[in-house]
Amino acid sequence: MEKILVIDDEPDILYAFQRSLETPERLVLTAGTIEQGLEVFRREKPDVVFCDIRIGPASGLDALTQIRQADPKAMVILITGYGTTQTAIEAMKRGAYDYVLKPLDVPKTKALVDAALKTARDMRQVISYEPLLQKEDYTEGIVGRSEAMQNVFKRIGQIAHSDATVLITGESGTGKGRDARDLYHHSPRADRVFMAINCAAIPEQLLESELFGHEKGAFTGADRKRIGKFEQCDGGTLFLDEIGDMPLLTQSKILRVLQNGEFQRVGGSQTLRADVRVIAATNKPLEQHVAARQFREDLYYRLNVVRIHLPPLRERREDIPVLADYFLQRLHKAGKSRIRGLAPDALRALQDYAWPGNVRELENVIQRSAILAKGGYILVGDLPPEVLVPPAASQARPAPAPTPMVDPVTDAIAVLFDHAKRHPDLQIIDWVERELVRRALELTHGNQVQAAKLLGMTRATLRKRIERFGIKKELSVK
Repeated sequence: MEKILVIDDEPDILYAFQRSLETPERLVLTAGTIEQGLEVFRREKPDVVFCDIRIGPASGLDALTQIRQADPKAMVILITGYGTTQTAIEAMKRGAYDYVLKPLDVPKTKALVDAALKTARDMRQVISYEPLLQKEDYTEGIVGRSEAMQNVFKRIGQIAHSDATVLITGESGTGKGRDARDLYHHSPRADRVFMAINCAAIPEQLLESELFGHEKGAFTGADRKRIGKFEQCDGGTLFLDEIGDMPLLTQSKILRVLQNGEFQRVGGSQTLRADVRVIAATNKPLEQHVAARQFREDLYYRLNVVRIHLPPLRERREDIPVLADYFLQRLHKAGKSRIRGLAPDALRALQDYAWPGNVRELENVIQRSAILAKGGYILVGDLPPEVLVPPAASQARPAPAPTPMVDPVTDAIAVLFDHAKRHPDLQIIDWVERELVRRALELTHGNQVQAAKLLGMTRATLRKRIERFGIKKELSVK
């Protein structure tokens, strides 16, 4: 009989897994703590393990490491309510078979279990990654809960350990630079130098000198020897942004470095060597540039060893609320804003907009709106006019006047007291508190961690409120 172990501290999650996955041929074992889960794992030797990423003070990542130390071929799938870069990448680096986000999708979860069980049956070797980071010591990361971004996170985790050249493609503003930094931070070269150079921002005659350095007197103005980026990054990582704009002559020299690690300074005759991992990025269709002989075909294939494509924001609109919250939280932590969130109509406006500038444009809009907002939330009237109109329409007619600002809290209180006058027996405080808890659980699809964060209370306090008001926890696998 096939065995599946689920480690989670929420009884509803354990029940949902048993209800949806258990069959006469499959036994679903459960554990409420990491310690219990490890004991069950050692005793029952399950074929597949699901483990929550956060169980009280314990970490599912640590459990993953211990399980894989006991059995390097164990099929471990992590469960998380968060779509953060670090969780995704670290999980894949430590050898997780996969990870899933709450709320769970039954058909996808069943398909994932079938694939994991087949892998276990075939004794297919799973790539194991040694943990490289003791903690998340940097804050700039890619954020997203969409399937497209989760695939990006997984790809980074799979290739970060290698020295393979990586080509990152995507429109301007999609976060290619952050993607490159995440690759670096999760690689064995994380303790060495990381440098970035924008190939489109440096004049053609100076780009070669920036990359390879130059000797004194090599050209007018070269009054001293200069070390280039390749020498500076020896043993580290070099990020070549907008490589599609690199001149053909410089492309040939980049190709030589990628082939054998050799180069010469401008005006020099000495052959130098450098051990550098190259990550390149472009917003241009390189295949078309190769066909038009505007980009070297041999260099294209050298760069395109592993490819990561970042989708535009308009193709992953479900990430807009997550990104907006991420930018607001970052402003709050930096002491630059006291804004707590966005009003529903403002969030709808953001999700309806086409975002030609992608994530970078969204970040700018959030920063600007947070400055203009006078209350605790960003209202639709605080958003820039161009966001309120589809881009094509905004070019055809003047932007509409900003929506007059209102105070939704004041209006809600007035309606509440009018309702209380008509219902004298109503206990306003208890009623409001119950409705807030119920609504928060609805908005987060029953995720108590996110609901507690939304309400500004601890998870333990939220649970007490749920029990006190008799709210049925509708945490379901769907």
